[in-house]
Amino acid sequence: MKKYDETSPESIESYGKGMIGKTFREIFDAAKDDPDGFVAKDACADYLRKHAQKSRKGGVGNLVEECWFGYEANSDDRPDFPEAGVELKVTPYKQVRKTQLNPEGFAAKERLVLTMINYMEVVKEKDFAHSHLWEKAQLMLLVWYLHLQGRNDIDSTVDYVQLFTPPADDLEIIREDYEQILTKLRDGRAHELSEGDTLYLGACTKAAKSTDRRQQPYSDILAKPRAFSLKNKYMTYVLNHYIRPGRVTYEPAVRGKVSDFEAYIIEPIGRHRGESMEELRKRYGIVTHPKNLGAMLAYRMLGIKGNHCAEFEKAGIAIKSIRIQENGCIKENMSFPPISYQKLAKETWEDCTFGNYLRETRFFFVVYREDRAGALRLAGCCFWNVPVRDLEGDIRAVWQETHDIIADGRLVLDIDAKGNVTNNLPKKHGHPIAHVRPHGRNRADTAPLPEGTYLAVRGNTAAWLDDTAYTKQCFWLNNDYIRHQLQLSGM
Repeated sequence: MKKYDETSPESIESYGKGMIGKTFREIFDAAKDDPDGFVAKDACADYLRKHAQKSRKGGVGNLVEECWFGYEANSDDRPDFPEAGVELKVTPYKQVRKTQLNPEGFAAKERLVLTMINYMEVVKEKDFAHSHLWEKAQLMLLVWYLHLQGRNDIDSTVDYVQLFTPPADDLEIIREDYEQILTKLRDGRAHELSEGDTLYLGACTKAAKSTDRRQQPYSDILAKPRAFSLKNKYMTYVLNHYIRPGRVTYEPAVRGKVSDFEAYIIEPIGRHRGESMEELRKRYGIVTHPKNLGAMLAYRMLGIKGNHCAEFEKAGIAIKSIRIQENGCIKENMSFPPISYQKLAKETWEDCTFGNYLRETRFFFVVYREDRAGALRLAGCCFWNVPVRDLEGDIRAVWQETHDIIADGRLVLDIDAKGNVTNNLPKKHGHPIAHVRPHGRNRADTAPLPEGTYLAVRGNTAAWLDDTAYTKQCFWLNNDYIRHQLQLSGM
């Protein structure tokens, strides 16, 4: 006899909540001692070891299916509880830096993969409401556990179990994302898909090997295998605003039902085209001149009083204020967070901090152009993400060169008699899209190199005393590349 009603979502959720406070190891131990449990005793010796392996597909998710809910893990396309229409998803969250807006410091550890995209079949679907994706995502039982660095997930505790359906406002954007992905497939451009194309719903790569490819309709070009997924930033929002108690809410930019989110966002900002940044600052009562003034003004023009927008937080949209000089050039290159040399050395391009950020992020550029008097006037705004060809071209080359230099211990400093330092990391003059250069407070603001690697210092060696650390650097997108992308967007 099942301990829950397989036809009732509420019964499934209620029974699932019995896992709260238990580790996956404890869930297994209870199942192996249950004579009516699914896990046969003669299979127990190896069962836990296999499900504890990080490389095992399914892992603790399969353990929950078999040891708690009592059915065999399978590859059935239907929801896990077909009679109730409930899909089971076991997903980790992690501790991050605490902030005023995230006082407990918790975030989703990863995106939530929903279902593989069958390129040949998905284009035949009538619409989102009749899609296989919606069949799997319309009602999910989310099982959350805290992932701790250095501890096997098998010893993690289940903290939250809750049925979840994307709220109506979120669903409108998810539906737009689905159509955006389908448009590329119908245009024969599955090989150009990128998570940065969309907001909440992504088409993430999902393959056993980085060289795996699949056929697509309407094109002979093979494409990477991909899956529909809810993005990491969206899942963080779900965790902190829909699942965890005592949640803090952000102001929404969208009020009412809209058919085109991006057009809805662009329109109110466009109404201020031609106004100077100083005029806008005074209009919205911003007394000081903060570094993030451009972003603050964008929020105010959208009718948001604070400096966080619900839709932008869910989608992980990054606002960038771009200033074009009178001569048409952009003075500043676009910087990213400092590189952790030790982390970089262990990464691969397919799963690296910088690459993942560019793959997943959609940027919102708010553009100001300098007039003859030197005033910065609003020229417009646009959404943008890095094209796949650029990501897999020069950006990948810059990342790989940097990785190899750091990981192999080949970082070389040349210091002249005056103490000026140059290094052998990728430079702007050698790359049309990206480069690496300092982004610390000063030369003394350093980060440790990978263990066992050392700087090679040439010239004035006395000017550099510690060969196990180097000044913080970061990846930059070239200013002329950003200007070209703006031109392509009609800015």
